[in-house]
Amino acid sequence: MPEGHTVHRIARQFARDFVGRRPAVSSPQGRFAAGAALLDGREVLSSAAVGKQLFLGFDGGQVLRVHLGLYGAWDFLGAVSPLDEGAGAVATLGAPRVRRRMGEGELAAELAAELAAEDFPPAPVGQVRVRLATDLTVADLRGPTACEVLDPAAAAAVLDRLGPDPALEADVLAGFGRTSTSEPGAQVVRAITARRTPVGQLLMDQAVVAGIGNIYRAELLFRARLDPHTPGRAVPAEVARALWDDWAVLLEDGIRTGVMLTREDLDDEGRAAALLDQSVRHWVYGRAGEPCRVCRTPVVVEEMAGRKLYYCPVCQR
Repeated sequence: MPEGHTVHRIARQFARDFVGRRPAVSSPQGRFAAGAALLDGREVLSSAAVGKQLFLGFDGGQVLRVHLGLYGAWDFLGAVSPLDEGAGAVATLGAPRVRRRMGEGELAAELAAELAAEDFPPAPVGQVRVRLATDLTVADLRGPTACEVLDPAAAAAVLDRLGPDPALEADVLAGFGRTSTSEPGAQVVRAITARRTPVGQLLMDQAVVAGIGNIYRAELLFRARLDPHTPGRAVPAEVARALWDDWAVLLEDGIRTGVMLTREDLDDEGRAAALLDQSVRHWVYGRAGEPCRVCRTPVVVEEMAGRKLYYCPVCQR
């Protein structure tokens, strides 16, 4: 399942290539035809991610809410802006999957001519739930858990059910008539320490903290040397706060790079290698039976609330 950093990157892609434009909106698959008709030709006014959910605001007050779930993904085609300074748009599993991007120095007329020569936009591939298309850029959505058009009140109600997101900007909430009622870190500490539920389960609860998925959950707990089975109420407040602060650091890094790199022990050379090699990015996630990178004890994997949980039984006592 795409985690919070991916959805924030998708939101930034839409901000660069769709906000301020009036895309044609369609449902090649047919399952979203009624919703697409409500949005077709309307200006995209805003693009924001909250946790694992994307909210696109349209002229007239409609909001397109998308939750990718386990299998959803966006494909961006045509002229796709790079998200990172000095870098091209890179195809990455679970992130915006880019099929084509033109160089930054090319003239718009040359770009338009080349796209026209390629019969742009291309026909949809597979079961595309919704397509947003401008003259230069197309975004195709496949396999989401949720894809719906909401009015502002309904969108605000969804936001009210989500926990804090450290990358959420205040103007996103303001756009839905909401303001933050408390410091988000303190809110997360209260949500964790008030419950008997294991902390490993609480971190995956999007009402506690938004955006954390299976990889970040395992890595945050290892970085804190915290047993995932610890009841939330037994987690010291300062440890719960440290989890939130660490999540903010990891999320910002993931948004910037598009990669979940969670080892803080790497030097610059090691980090550069890890950006290219997924096998060395994490402390425990995906390493069942392999030696812990700290104590050499085999990493354990088990199920918690229906999801795989990786941890070191020695380091995380």
